[in-house]
Amino acid sequence: MLEALHAALGQRVPAPAELLLHSDQGAQYTSSSYQQALSQAGMTCSMSRRGNCWDNAVAESFFSTLKTEWVYRTP
Repeated sequence: MLEALHAALGQRVPAPAELLLHSDQGAQYTSSSYQQALSQAGMTCSMSRRGNCWDNAVAESFFSTLKTEWVYRTP
């Protein structure tokens, strides 16, 4: 996860003044090393509530539609 975070940050040119990362409360996102990397990058961490699948419902619906209409239609 840290490699993905660093790769994503490296592609943000210029990096915006404020970045927000939203995730679930998985162990990889709550680990001290990941939280430290976010802090060092000046990012704010946002997490969905524990056990509440509705927090991400809108985003999940959007990405499902995007994949269905664009990704899966590509030969």
